[in-house]
Parts: sequence; C-alpha cells; structure tokens
Amino acid sequence: MLSGHLITDPAFYAVAVPAAFLLGLSKSGFASGIGILAVPLVAQRISVPEAAAITLPWLMAADVMGLQQLWRERDAALLRVLLGAGLSGIALGWALFGWMSPDQVSVMLGVLTMAFLAQRLLLPPSAQGRVAPRWVGRVLGVVSGFTSFIAHAGGPPIQAYLLPMRLPALKVAGTSAVFFASINLAKVGPYAHLGLWEPRNLLTSLVLLPLAPLGVWLGVKALRRIDNTWFYRLAYAGMALTGLKLLWDGLR
Repeated sequence: MLSGHLITDPAFYAVAVPAAFLLGLSKSGFASGIGILAVPLVAQRISVPEAAAITLPWLMAADVMGLQQLWRERDAALLRVLLGAGLSGIALGWALFGWMSPDQVSVMLGVLTMAFLAQRLLLPPSAQGRVAPRWVGRVLGVVSGFTSFIAHAGGPPIQAYLLPMRLPALKVAGTSAVFFASINLAKVGPYAHLGLWEPRNLLTSLVLLPLAPLGVWLGVKALRRIDNTWFYRLAYAGMALTGLKLLWDGLR
C-alpha cells in the first residue's frame, strides 16, 4: 500500500532494506559490484525510474562515508582520465532517458561484463598488472556514466579498467569512491528535471538512508584486513554474479 507521503508496503521494505545495505557495502570497495543489485531489488515492488530515484540518496550518503574513509587512497592521474568521460556519459544518459529501456541497458552491460571476464580468463594479467591506453579508460568512463544514470549500474565498466592494473585494493576503492561520488552528484539536477524527485520517493529514501553508510563502514573495515589476492578474487566473482544478474534481468 502506498500512502501520500511514504511507501508503507511491507514487501517493499523486505527488498529495500537489504538493497540499501548491499549498496553501501559495495561502495566501500568490498564485495564490489554487488551494489548493482539495489535497483533491481527495489524495482520488484515499484517502477524502475522510482527505484532509481529512491536509491540515489542512498548512493550519495554512502559516497560521503566512502570519501571520508578513502579520499587519501585515490589515484589523481586515473581520475583525470575517467571523470570528464563519466560526466559526458551522464549527459548522454540524460539525453536518451526514456529512449533506451533499463532492460536494454542491463543486457548491454551484462554482455560487456561477461566479455571482460572471459578475456581475463583466457588472457590473465601478469602479477605486475597492465595499464590500458587512456582512450580505453575514457570510453569505459562514458559507458559507466551512461549506465549509472539509467540504472545506477556504472560499476562494471570502471572495474574493467581498474582491476587489470593490479593496484592495491585501497587505491582501487579510493579511486572508485571519488569517481562515483562525482557521478552521483551530477545526477541530482537531471533527475529533478525529469520529475523523479517526488516527495514520497524522497521521504521513503530518507527513512532507509542510514543503512547505506553502515554498509560502507563495515565494508571498509573488512577491506583494510583483506589480502590483496582475495580482494581481486572477490572482485572478479562479484563481477561475474553481476553480469549474470544483468543478463537475466534484461533477457527475461
């Protein structure tokens, strides 16, 4: 049941509570990629645009915690490659919003994610890592900004660029934290222009808001204790699950 000021359906909260926590956990860099499940989970009870609007404040709250925990770990050179491209992807998503359905975005992103993982399996990176050309980072940055605007699904393209470098886990997490904090902030104006900031959506989002920073805090604590080898194993496993989930959601 939906009231005029707040979603009151218990089934909605049964999926929204774990979604908010998982989103925060993913934003910490630990279990990276699992946060992409937040919108599909919430969208089981409401429309996809509403789900995107409700989850954006969670993302921004998690961003604040993530920046506080990981700002010093960022890689400024990588951010110079990624940020402008990501913001261009936001503009593209805004322009094409409503033209490309979330299902189509899910299939596209799922295929790209699984193709990246297949390439990693067939041609594993060296222990020293490999840095892709800057144009690859810019292309993936645009894709990330676009898919992030449509369905908050910008993680896999950025992971596809950062993970092969074999950077320390905290540097990957810090660079991702700054990138997505900027991307999510850039969505606020366009979402308002598209009429997604309804009072009911905002109030419902605020009720669950504390769960996202809690997930970040617990994730960073785990990240500081995890071995780098296990970080990458979990990251690739998370990408595989995410890719399969995206394909399933888009194709069904």
